[in-house]
Amino acid sequence: MRNVFFVFLFFAFISCKGQAVSTAQVGADEFEKGIKAAKVQILDVRTSAEFNTGHIKNALQADWNNNKQFTDRVQYIDKDKPVYVYCLVGGRSAAAADWMRNNGFKNVIELSGGINAWKKATKPLEGSTNQPQMTLDEYKKSIPATGTVLVDVGATWCPPCVKMEPILQDILADKKNEFIFIKIDAGIHTNLLKELDIEPIPVFIIYKNGVEVWRKQGLVSKDELKEQLKK
Repeated sequence: MRNVFFVFLFFAFISCKGQAVSTAQVGADEFEKGIKAAKVQILDVRTSAEFNTGHIKNALQADWNNNKQFTDRVQYIDKDKPVYVYCLVGGRSAAAADWMRNNGFKNVIELSGGINAWKKATKPLEGSTNQPQMTLDEYKKSIPATGTVLVDVGATWCPPCVKMEPILQDILADKKNEFIFIKIDAGIHTNLLKELDIEPIPVFIIYKNGVEVWRKQGLVSKDELKEQLKK
C-alpha cells in the first residue's frame, strides 16, 4: 500500500510540474536580452495614447484597463510561446500577467518597473510620433468617385491586424483584383477613427463609386474579402 501511495504522489508531482508556468519578473537588462530571442512576443498593456509616446520595438498593444479590448486582442497571441509584458511602472503588467497565466499562457515574463525602468536604463524606444492627423475631409477626398476602394484601418501593434496582413498581401498580389487600397494607421489618426465611428480594430471598409457598401470589424477570410470586392 505504501508503494502504491508513493507512486501516486510521484505521478502527481510530475503532472503538476509539467503544467507549471513562469512567474518571472525581470529587470531591464534581462528583459532586453529575452526579447532578442526567436519566437518571443512582446505585449504593451498601456493605453494606445501611452503606447504612441514611445514603445519597445515589435511590441503589440492591448489596454489592460479596457477589458473588451484586452481579451479581444490577446486571443491572437500564441499561448505556447514566451510573452514579455510591460506597462508604465509594473502594476498593470503584473495584473495582466496573472490573468494570462490563469488563462493558459505558459511563459509570461514581466518587466520590473515597467517602461520607466526601461527608460532609466537608457534602453531604446520607438514609435513616438507627432505626425499630423488626417481630417475627415481629407479622408473623403482620398476616396475616388469611381471604382472600388478597400480601406484597411489597423496598426502594427494590434494582434488581429498583424494576423490579417498575409491575407491582405495575397489579395494585393493578385493582379486580377482591380481596386485602390488605402491603409489608415489607427495609432496616428485617432481623431479620424472617432469620425468614422471605429473603435475595435482592424476594420475593413469597401467603397463603390464613392459610396460605402460594406464594412467589417475583426478577422476576415481571404474568400470573403475577394467576394465583397467583386460585387
